[in-house]
Amino acid sequence: MERQANSLSLPVKAERTIIRYRAGEFIETQNDVVATEYALTIYVNDHEMATIVCSPEYMEDLVVGFLASEGVIRSIDQIQDIQLSTFRGTARVRTSTAVNFNQEFYNKRYIASCCGKSRQSFYFYNDAHTAKKVEDLAVIFPDSIFRLIDEMEKSADVFHETGGVHVACLADAERLLLARADIGRHNALDKLFGNALKNHISLKGKVITFSGRLSSEVVLKVAKIGVGIVLAKSAPTALALDIADELNITAVGFVRGDSFNIYTHPERVSSSFV
Repeated sequence: MERQANSLSLPVKAERTIIRYRAGEFIETQNDVVATEYALTIYVNDHEMATIVCSPEYMEDLVVGFLASEGVIRSIDQIQDIQLSTFRGTARVRTSTAVNFNQEFYNKRYIASCCGKSRQSFYFYNDAHTAKKVEDLAVIFPDSIFRLIDEMEKSADVFHETGGVHVACLADAERLLLARADIGRHNALDKLFGNALKNHISLKGKVITFSGRLSSEVVLKVAKIGVGIVLAKSAPTALALDIADELNITAVGFVRGDSFNIYTHPERVSSSFV
């Protein structure tokens, strides 16, 4: 796969002058750090597919992961080249073979960073074709759950500085292997997936950690990646748990202090039964 980027990388954070109000009084003008947003339009074989609002780093990983999770490519070997232009805000992907690209479902599809729109059905059309039941038999111990969430916290520099991004990590049962942050929760997961595909990292026996709540979109992305365990610091939604239960994903939430909740498929957490 050939790569081309025709401009410099973009900042993922910026400083803004603010006035802070605290404890009944206004505080003198000071600087604050905020996360940046960037709109990236993806073209596949000269056909516009989607515009993704994202954090402007690891964008090649994002493009590869997005195309794989949407079922447009089945293998990294299908991608002949990617031309990224941060000036134009485009990623032009050329594939060596024909791809499963249906304009009815992809043309001008807009992927927002806020994840605010509810689903009218259980899955979007394409989710039903790309999110499959996870058969991985990975097992994790409680101590590892706490350790991986702690390591994720330590890796999340932009999150701690801005509070404006989500953090997702790929791990095995012992340690973090890869961390990605993005203003879009689904983008952070696509960046993990894209990097794993590009570097031929096996996803067997892997775990995903996540900094925010377990939404249906997060669980669907985890299923598309093919990982059977997802750990989160926050709460799940009811739809997310319905999907996790159906797709055989172990969902663990509220990993804080010395406790966590196992919501689905507890058999992957060793000693989870009393």
